[in-house]
Amino acid sequence: MRIGALSALTGLSRDTLRFYEKQGLIRSLPSSEPSNSYRNYPEDSSERLRMITDARAAGLSIGDLKTLLNCMESGDLSTFDLDAFLDERIAHLEHVIATAQRTLGMLRDTRSAITMSDQLHIPE
Repeated sequence: MRIGALSALTGLSRDTLRFYEKQGLIRSLPSSEPSNSYRNYPEDSSERLRMITDARAAGLSIGDLKTLLNCMESGDLSTFDLDAFLDERIAHLEHVIATAQRTLGMLRDTRSAITMSDQLHIPE
């Protein structure tokens, strides 16, 4: 699949796809046609990009993703403490979720207070 098709499928810009490729998060292969310089992305690239997009939205850094994906792909845990890495990321995300839930509650309370205030001051 060429970059334009992958971009259309995922909703990510070509620049983002190129950036992720330069960072080693996705890969492409040169075209089998010697007359062009197109790159072809594997069919499972959209699935991988969905995971990357979700992980980035949840706060994982490019470095975290590179570490995690390299570990998952190599299966070599001899030089990497995956449990500690995952525990740290899980704790961070739990903190982010708790903070977001508190903020959401505050915003809902504020909206309720404003609505109640508006209802109490109905002009006649």
